[in-house]
Amino acid sequence: MTVTQRRGRRIMMTPGELDEFLTGQRTCRVATVSVDGFPHVSALWFAWDGTSLWLYSVVRSKRWADLRRDPRVAVVVDSGEEYDQLQGVELSGTVEFVGEIPRTGELCAELDAPEILFARKNFGIEEMPYDGRHAWIRLAPDKIVSWDFRKLGSL
Repeated sequence: MTVTQRRGRRIMMTPGELDEFLTGQRTCRVATVSVDGFPHVSALWFAWDGTSLWLYSVVRSKRWADLRRDPRVAVVVDSGEEYDQLQGVELSGTVEFVGEIPRTGELCAELDAPEILFARKNFGIEEMPYDGRHAWIRLAPDKIVSWDFRKLGSL
């Protein structure tokens, strides 16, 4: 995972700030490449485990079909309304699909931690509910770019 960025070094998040931000946010925007070559962007809940972004996607969605055909992705997580409050992270790389499709709860040690994180964060429960429509996508980002415009006031 690359966290170094050339532009905007003064406003980039430290590794600790990055973890805190991604752990605290709920919604991301996932950009995929459609079959016609144009980008497709959709919102989705996620979990961050400190090294990977975990997406729980409907397997009959355009996003899922796009990623099965071309696993390259860019994901943005951001917050803030006023310019001096903008914060965000862009993560990009190639995804992998983890577990059965769709997810029904079969034993999969790799999913133990992300499912607990996701269930606690998004549903306030300790076990992941399975609906037979979703499955897991893991992004271990090749590149991370971050910004925290709140730092501009302290420079």
